Amino acid sequence: MTSSFGLPGITGDRLGLVVGHSLQVEEYAGSGSRVQVKVDPLPAVVLFDLGDHVVLPRHGAGSYTPAHLLPHHAHVAALARLGCDRVLSIASVGSLRRDWGVGTVVAPEDFIGLQVNPSFHDDAAAHTVPGFDLGWRSQIIEAWRSATSTPIQDTGVYVQSTGPRFETPAEVRMLATFGDVVGMTIVAECILAKEAGIRFAAVCTVDNMANGLGDDLLTAEEFRSGIEENRVRLRSDLKAVLPALVRG
Repeated sequence: MTSSFGLPGITGDRLGLVVGHSLQVEEYAGSGSRVQVKVDPLPAVVLFDLGDHVVLPRHGAGSYTPAHLLPHHAHVAALARLGCDRVLSIASVGSLRRDWGVGTVVAPEDFIGLQVNPSFHDDAAAHTVPGFDLGWRSQIIEAWRSATSTPIQDTGVYVQSTGPRFETPAEVRMLATFGDVVGMTIVAECILAKEAGIRFAAVCTVDNMANGLGDDLLTAEEFRSGIEENRVRLRSDLKAVLPALVRG
């Protein structure tokens, strides 16, 4: 088996928490040590080391990298280098279901990303069977329900679009045939994490109704408003849930 990315082996048992623009990472993880990790030949990645867990700001710290330019290989390799054997990825999504409004929290059980095919390998080892780690996902759901009063959907199919633009109403109608939420990042992260031997699951917050499902067409302002509406509760829920998850 060969790898063109020098993927490090996992030698620890720490939790990796990946966060997107749903959380202001410096406010959430600012008490941790800011570290820069570089796994050659991949670009350097900034993370926050809080001792019992590591926080990775998906879109960068102090700057913003849009979804279609994210260095997913570097992110996963950095988490592996810092000893993370399991990852909880937090993501903002649009709802493809009228009954899952803004504020809904979802732990997807499967995904669709037919055009999303990253790999660490350049040989037959790239023929992997992707998917969330269902055992780890169950632990997260149990911890969420025990530690918070926020309902979490124990079902759902996440659809990854390439971004950075939102989907058209026609695309949303097509995606809603098989999917429940749509985002731009989780599938790529999950595929690479599994290749690296990292248990991976996601919790998604619905920050907007997908374009065409609301009363009016989606606007960027509506999307940002949904993020702000959900941010305080999400930060509180995570702080309540993490003690159970860092223990594995």
